[in-house]
Amino acid sequence: MVHQYKLGDYNIVLDVCSGSVHAVDEVAYDIIAMFEQNDRDAVLAAMTQKYAGREDVTPKDIAECYDDVAALKERGKLFAPDTFEPMAGKLKEKTAGVVKALCLHIAHTCNLNCSYCFASQGKYHGDRAVMSFEVGKRALDFLVEHSGSRRNLEVDFFGGEPLMNFDVVKQLVAYARSIEQEKGKNFRFTLTTNGMLIDDDVIEFANRECHNVVLSLDGRREIHDRFRVDYAGKGSFDRIVPKFQELVAKRGGKNYYMRGTFTHANPDFLEDIKVMLDLGFTELSMEPVVCAEGDPAELTDADMEIVKQQYEQLADLMLQRDREGKPFTFYHYMIDLTGGPCIYKRISGCGSGTEYMAVTPWGDLYPCHQFVGEEKFKLGNVFDGVSNTDVRGEFAACNVYARPACRDCWARLYCSGGCAANAYHATGSVTGIYEKGCELFRKRMECAIMVAVARALGGKK
Repeated sequence: MVHQYKLGDYNIVLDVCSGSVHAVDEVAYDIIAMFEQNDRDAVLAAMTQKYAGREDVTPKDIAECYDDVAALKERGKLFAPDTFEPMAGKLKEKTAGVVKALCLHIAHTCNLNCSYCFASQGKYHGDRAVMSFEVGKRALDFLVEHSGSRRNLEVDFFGGEPLMNFDVVKQLVAYARSIEQEKGKNFRFTLTTNGMLIDDDVIEFANRECHNVVLSLDGRREIHDRFRVDYAGKGSFDRIVPKFQELVAKRGGKNYYMRGTFTHANPDFLEDIKVMLDLGFTELSMEPVVCAEGDPAELTDADMEIVKQQYEQLADLMLQRDREGKPFTFYHYMIDLTGGPCIYKRISGCGSGTEYMAVTPWGDLYPCHQFVGEEKFKLGNVFDGVSNTDVRGEFAACNVYARPACRDCWARLYCSGGCAANAYHATGSVTGIYEKGCELFRKRMECAIMVAVARALGGKK
C-alpha cells in the first residue's frame, strides 16, 4: 500500500509497509499512482499524453522514471507487502507479564474544576482520595517485581492534581531511589500538574528528580480561563504562567511539555500555540478534546475542517521558525523517518493493560488512566496482582491487526491502532476506532512527514 499526497510544495509518497518516504516530482507522482493497476505501456502512453507539450518532460524521461519506480518496488521501497501480521501476537507473547510503567493516581482530587475533564475533576466517577505512602510503596514494589529484566521503569505522578499530595510524591521518589541499585533498576519519573501549587520546593524537586514534567496550559488567557477555573469560577492563567516560566527556565528549557486541550471554543488552536511561544515555551502539545456526544466542548464537523487547516499552518510555522533559528517542538509532529518507532510499537501499540497500568489511591489496577473508574476494567490490585485475566487477555490481544477498521488505513503502522480508551468510549469496544481521532491523526501524520521531508531536504523541493 502507498499513500500519496501533496503538501507544502512537496509531492509525498509513503510506502506504508516498508516505511519509506519519497519526495518526488510530478511525473514520478503520477506514475506511482497508476503503477499497480496498469502495465508499462499503458502508463507510458498516459504520461506521454498528459505531459505532451512540456519541453522539460520527454518520452525518454517518462520511460526512465517508470523504470526507477519499478526498481524501487524491486528493492522493497514501494508497494512492499505487509509481512507484519503474523508477528502481532507473538511479539506481545514475548513480553507477557512484564510491566514497564505505572501511572500513579497520587490524588483523586483537584483544585481546579475544568468542565471538559475526562476524570470528573479528578474524582474518576468515585470518591475524592489521596494515595498513602504505603499503597504507593507497594505499587513501586509491584512494578519492580513484574518488570523482568527491564532496567528503565517509568512512573507518572498523575491526578487529579498530584501536587495536592506532594509529600507522598517526595517520599515515593526517595524510596525508589533507595532500591534502584539493589534491584538493578532505573526509575524515570514524570509529573503532570496544573501548576496551581508550584513553588520553589516543587521546582527544585521536579528539576532534580523528574525525567519529564507535563504542564497544563490551554494557550490564550481567554481560552484557558474558559475551562480551567477554580471552584470559585476564577481562571488560573495569571496564577500558573509565571510559575511555569520559572520552572522551565530553571530546567534549562528541556524535558517538559506544555500540554493544552483544544475544544469547540478554539479549533483555531494555532493561536494558542503562538501565545505559548510568545511566553517562551518551545516544547508544546495540543490535544483534541475527547468528550461525550453533545457536550458543549465537542468538536463539530465544521471545527474538524478548521483543525485540519490549523495543522497545515502549524507545519508551515515550524519550518518558518526553523529558518529564523527559533525552532520548537510539537509533540504530535515528532517523527523519526530513519530509525523509529520500532516495529514492536508499530504493531502492538501503547501497551495499556499489559506493559502499562494505572494505580488508584487504593491500589487498584486499571489498563490506563482513562479506564479508571470503569469497574469492568479493574485488573486487580498491587497487593494481590492481576486477577482479572480476561481483561488483561483482551488488552494483550489488542493490536493494530485486531481492529478491522484499521486494515485499509495507510496510517495504521504509525498510530498502532490508536487509543483503546477512546475506541471503547466511542464504540463500546477496545478494538473499535474513534473516527474523529483517526481523522485528525491522519492529518497530523501528513503534516509531520512533510515537516520531516522539508527538514531533510533543507527546504528544497
